[in-house]
Amino acid sequence: MNVLDAIMDRTSYRGSYKNTAVPREDLVKILEAGLAAPSGCNAQSTSLIAVDDVDLMNKLHEFIQMKFAKTAPAMIFVLTQKIYPYGDKCYNVQDYSAAIQNMLLATLDLGYQTCWYEGIITGVSPSGERADTIGRQLANILGVPEDYELVCYLPIGIAEQDVSYRNKKSFEERAWFNGFKTT
Repeated sequence: MNVLDAIMDRTSYRGSYKNTAVPREDLVKILEAGLAAPSGCNAQSTSLIAVDDVDLMNKLHEFIQMKFAKTAPAMIFVLTQKIYPYGDKCYNVQDYSAAIQNMLLATLDLGYQTCWYEGIITGVSPSGERADTIGRQLANILGVPEDYELVCYLPIGIAEQDVSYRNKKSFEERAWFNGFKTT
């Protein structure tokens, strides 16, 4: 698949997955794509855990709220460390975001679907309550040390339902040349 086609065809899949195992070699390719992402100051603050063990998946499902994600035969969990390569500058959010985007594209290229689930882990409710306890509970099951934060999970599998695409705002509403345009 051409990279521009993958970018334009990628969507967040929120449906059930077929009960078809994802071969380990495909998971390795997806993980490698994530680790190949750019990293601020080469801090390489992103780490990844692929899970394809059924018993472990069942333990994780206790804390995974998205029902469709629970049908995926494999999952990738994204970890970050807050590393400050230059004084008070930390690029971990940019690092893991780039890694996730690479994995989203690699997943599609290999014939699978996924969705970036982060908000339910790192989000903040209107009352100011953080959702990060879910990330720590998942991290504890996976044996992740305290100096890492689990920020996202990606269910990986073959779509059982038709893939749907949401409408995007027009190019003219979101992109301009030579300055911001209001019309």
